[in-house]
Amino acid sequence: MKFCNLLHFFFLGGPDFIVGPDAPKGSRNILGVIDKVGIETGRKVIEIRKRCRDLMTQIGGKPIHPVLGLPGGVAKQITNEMREECKVFAKDAVAFAQFTMSAFNDIVLANKTYLDIILSDIYYLKTYYMGMVDDKNRENLYDGAIRVVDPDGKEIVRFNPSDYASVIGEHVEPWSYVKFPFLRKIGWKGFIDGKESGIYRVAPIARLNAADGMATPLAQAEYERLFSTIGTKPVHNTLAMHWARLVEVIYAAERLAELASCEELTSPDIRNMNLKTPSEGVGIVEAPRGTLIHHYKTDTNGIITQANLIVATVGNSAAINMSIEKAAKKLITNGNVNDGLLNMVEMAFRAYDPCLSCATHALPGKMPLEVRIRNNVDEILKTITRNCDGSESII
Repeated sequence: MKFCNLLHFFFLGGPDFIVGPDAPKGSRNILGVIDKVGIETGRKVIEIRKRCRDLMTQIGGKPIHPVLGLPGGVAKQITNEMREECKVFAKDAVAFAQFTMSAFNDIVLANKTYLDIILSDIYYLKTYYMGMVDDKNRENLYDGAIRVVDPDGKEIVRFNPSDYASVIGEHVEPWSYVKFPFLRKIGWKGFIDGKESGIYRVAPIARLNAADGMATPLAQAEYERLFSTIGTKPVHNTLAMHWARLVEVIYAAERLAELASCEELTSPDIRNMNLKTPSEGVGIVEAPRGTLIHHYKTDTNGIITQANLIVATVGNSAAINMSIEKAAKKLITNGNVNDGLLNMVEMAFRAYDPCLSCATHALPGKMPLEVRIRNNVDEILKTITRNCDGSESII
């Protein structure tokens, strides 16, 4: 969680604010961030990221897609040396998380122009919100119930992983392979927001909206400050995702410190497998990009015969489409576009997901993109194409 959220803030989504949404496109990257915040800060970012990756590799086998987990346990015991390293890193991680939040305060929140962008109607959708919580309704990432609140913040359902299919429906459209999940209790009403729509959102701001608080003190203080500053709960401002990520960075660092101080962490009792052949299983965890649902059925040999996944990006798929459409309609007038405006449209989906932010970068550094501008009778006025080599064409 901490690794991905920091990666998103400094490398992927954060440059839109630290460098500026309409800054030259060659500057909206980690190098532009370092230029803005200074070399020493850049060193801190790279160092904490490297240490985090190294620790993840040591414990999980790989920094990305670790190979540690087994059904009912893990493949490798954590040693006392690893635990001591976790303790040292956790202390530094908490300090760096606080430093990052301070940088966000100084660079983004203290800048009225940036704050106005975050709070503007351009990036605003009123939806339902989903996230995992513990028995006190505090945010949880791994083991809890799933809570859904309506656009006014009222809980409408709380369910266990095995019951997800009775709560979530999956709509499909002929123009996309992506599923569009919705709340069965409300129903699919199309790509609209508000209480009458069954569309929900996941990811950092959704988790904070669905929870009544955080389980660690520093994160709780920042949770309260976020909602008091914006003045509403739930927060419907899509770009507040970036702020919520940093609250979760603090929580993850504090949680690591808690776990590292627990002697049970090095227990040799690491496997408690049920060796019976499974028939069906559902698991839900909170990934950095949101609620992740996996559902599998197997035959008598344990071979998977049916699988259904509602990954976080799919959970947000309807809202992402709506966010892009709204930003484009608000920002592009009379068919006039430029790189800054196109980037601000991209900001509408970059906020949701570090995977999407990463996907907007391609060697040699350009994202292929086609924008069609239509009038009110659906006639194409202009098509702007940006190619992988960075060249653009206008038809």
